[in-house]
Order: sequence, then C-alpha cells, then structure tokens
Amino acid sequence: MLLCVERPKVLVVDDEENIRFLVASALLVQGVDVTVVDNGADALKQCRSTHIDVVVLDINLPDIDGFETLRRLRADGWSGSVLFLTARGDTDDRVRGLTVGGDDYIVKPFALEELVARVKVALRRAGKLERRMLQAGDVFVDEDAHEVRVAGEPVHLTPTEYKLLRLLLANLGRVVSRAQILDHVWEYDFDGDSAIVETFISGLRRKIDIGESPLIHTVRGVGYSAREPR
Repeated sequence: MLLCVERPKVLVVDDEENIRFLVASALLVQGVDVTVVDNGADALKQCRSTHIDVVVLDINLPDIDGFETLRRLRADGWSGSVLFLTARGDTDDRVRGLTVGGDDYIVKPFALEELVARVKVALRRAGKLERRMLQAGDVFVDEDAHEVRVAGEPVHLTPTEYKLLRLLLANLGRVVSRAQILDHVWEYDFDGDSAIVETFISGLRRKIDIGESPLIHTVRGVGYSAREPR
C-alpha cells in the first residue's frame, strides 16, 4: 500500500511497453499516481478528461508524434509540465521540443534516477509533492527518510535491495517479471545474467520475510510478487 495525502498525477506516453512499465514503476514508488498510454490521441484524451500535472512524452509515437501532441495540448490551454523522453537526440529536435512548449528533454537510453529527479523538480514547482511511504504488513519504506522498518525495527538494505523492495511494494499484488526487475533495478540498458535477480531476492527475503507469512512470493516461470501477509 502506498500512503500519501494527495498524489500528484503523471502521464507516461510511450509506444514501448517496457519503457512504460519502467518509468511508471519508478514514479509509483515516489508517491506519484501514474497513467500510461501508447499513442498521442490517448494522451490528448487523458489530459482533456483528467487533471495531469506532468507528461513524460515520447516523440516517435504511432499516430500523432510527440511534438504535435504537445502543440495540441498547449492549444487546448493545458499548462502542465512536459518532459520529452526520446531516442531523438539531435540538437534540432531538442530545440524544437523546447520551442513547442516542452519543459525538459531526456535522450534514451537514460538513467532512471535522473528521469525521476527531473519529474520531481517539475512536481515541486507545481507544489504537488507530498510525504510518501510504502507499506505491506509489518514492512514500511519511508521514501523521504530512505529508511526500511520491519515490525518497527530498522533494517539495513543495500542500495540494490532497497530499489528491489521499492519496486515490489509499488506493484503490490501484481507479478513483476525478471526482465522488468532488471530494467528497473539495474537500469534500462542492463545486459547481464537474469540469475542475479534470484540472488538478490534471496538476500532480501532473509532480511524482510521474518514472520510466519511471507511478503515476497515466487511465480514460477514469470517472476516475483509482493503480497499482503495473511
């Protein structure tokens, strides 16, 4: 469960499923309400029908490209922040993105932590960030204090274990595949052995699953899921 008074709202627009999952998961653990779509038309519908604070926008979309999508949003009077996330890194594209009303521009492959930091800057400018915590059973993750507690006692996690726990709790009740874990925890361009996921899951279980009912479950052939202890 993610605890937050009023969650800011971010729309992620990208035609790559893995990128949508990667960015959405990273923002969820920051206390952000995330909606994902894979085309410009749906992005326009979301911004016209729902309050959106920040849009993370790809340029190469299957229907309306990101530049035109943003142009139409600004023409509608939508005043939220837009961060372009795209493989197009030419100076002309960067200049165009900012000229049509974009607030920031990140080129793929990207550092996930940098993307999150830039989205948070945009949300702070809009006064939208609130204190947030992740919680399931007796496990609490305080994102602001960067602390983990189990049954009230502090638990020391390595940076990788911390990111892994955040990902699982942000997707509480859902199965996260090994590929998705690699993308989120070891970054977008990781090209290593997926067996490393099992190693870190085992280490995390030894520190977190200390009660009779486990938090972390293996879904054979797929990945892992964090579930509320019964």
